[in-house]
Amino acid sequence: MTFITRLKDTQQNAKNEILSGLTVALALVPEAVAFSLIAGVSPLVGLYSAFIIGLVTAILGGRPGMISGATGAIAVVIVSLVIQHGVEYLFAAVVLMGIIQMAIGFLKLGKFIRLVPHAVMFGFVNGLAIVIFMAQLSQFKTVSAAGVTSWLSGIPLWTMLGFVVLTMLIIHFLPKLTKAIPAPLTAILVVSTIIIIFNIPTKTVGDIASISGGLPEFHLPKIPFNFETLKIIFPYSLIMAMVGLIESLLTLTVIDEMTETRGRGNKESVAQGVANFVCGFFGGMGGCAMIGQSIINVSSGGRRRLSTLVAPITLLLFILFGSSLIEKVPMAALVGLMFMVSIGTFEWASLRMFRNMPLTDVVVMVTVALVTVIFHNLAVAVLIGIIISSLAFAWDHATNIHARPRINKDGNKVYDVDGPLFFASISTFQDRFDIHNDPDTVIIDFKKSKVLDHSAIESLNKLTERYAKVGKKVHLRHLSEDCRNLLDNASAIIEVNYWEDPKYKMVSNKLA
Repeated sequence: MTFITRLKDTQQNAKNEILSGLTVALALVPEAVAFSLIAGVSPLVGLYSAFIIGLVTAILGGRPGMISGATGAIAVVIVSLVIQHGVEYLFAAVVLMGIIQMAIGFLKLGKFIRLVPHAVMFGFVNGLAIVIFMAQLSQFKTVSAAGVTSWLSGIPLWTMLGFVVLTMLIIHFLPKLTKAIPAPLTAILVVSTIIIIFNIPTKTVGDIASISGGLPEFHLPKIPFNFETLKIIFPYSLIMAMVGLIESLLTLTVIDEMTETRGRGNKESVAQGVANFVCGFFGGMGGCAMIGQSIINVSSGGRRRLSTLVAPITLLLFILFGSSLIEKVPMAALVGLMFMVSIGTFEWASLRMFRNMPLTDVVVMVTVALVTVIFHNLAVAVLIGIIISSLAFAWDHATNIHARPRINKDGNKVYDVDGPLFFASISTFQDRFDIHNDPDTVIIDFKKSKVLDHSAIESLNKLTERYAKVGKKVHLRHLSEDCRNLLDNASAIIEVNYWEDPKYKMVSNKLA
């Protein structure tokens, strides 16, 4: 590849990154305003949060191309805090939220996102796609002078629908003709131009709220710094921190799959923490990664940090200088864009997999999606999915342990154990032994098994005690090093001795 070719590729990538960031910035405006209203704070609080969190994570984050800002998941959590104690307590809670997230990142706990089963991921993504779709339906409503909310009808409804459909058609078909400019940005510009030139009456960004403002200012939360305050904000901070990290790390995984690259979960956790810590001191409501905007960014060609830097900086420029222009952008264009994001986010392949997936995975996927849609609480949805998957896994392995008996050349009975020995399988394990009819020496061979937890140790102790009561001796053979360490740590419960055997290593339980 020649220098000129590389230069052209770099220029093309930079152009795509900048245009993608601009598209995301336009989509961030109504989202940030809407989430602010949900949380019961000023629209500028949400806009400043989107700017600060987006900027910090763009610089420090572990996933280039991923967009962060004010989110509905956080907004839902903080509503009661704002109502009961006021916005100043919210700012303090956001600062503490950042500290918790930084601690999780520094302790490298972000790697535990790998424990989330794929069925949970499908449910999370599908549920979030439905939430994104349903969130746009509020734009098809109108509020009368008397404060009564009703659905649009007649010409306003058909006008809204017409431009929504036009936006979606442009986003869908333009990439088939050219990829010189991002289809979402083109759709917004085309629809906005038509509506402004022909002066077509329809809902715009300005109808939601004014986005005009100045630079965010440093602000110490005006609260008493004492233990009582900590008792109030800590539960909210902890929930916000967990919800934010779960949504961020799951979004990171989705973007990893789309780009076929791998982000750094622990680095992203620290970046999210720093972003929220700073956000709290500048009067922000907190936030996390945004799957919808991240997908817009990646789909529009934004794969590097440039696009994630352009988005928050452009958003701030909108607030400072371009509010009058941005407030003219029709909501129909932004609704059409988010509808396409919803369609693109939904894992349609998961529906075709229903017939081939285990029933447990189907239940997990549907449950996670439903909890996400109904409660808008991603942390609870994911936790429920993990619990169901874990219980199903434990049950399957609980019934998958065997102790096959045989007599060796010395006349001793050997039980060849196959399968993991842990809390769920100990009952099945103990039923495999014929204590009263076994010979005086019994060998339990763990060559194809492992002792996994304290319950397994208790089970072995009870088994040796039962043999001891009838004057018989038990030997444990072929225990792995980690199993031996586990038994050493539990020596107060079960006493073990080690010695070398010419044929194998054996651990013998010395019976009192």
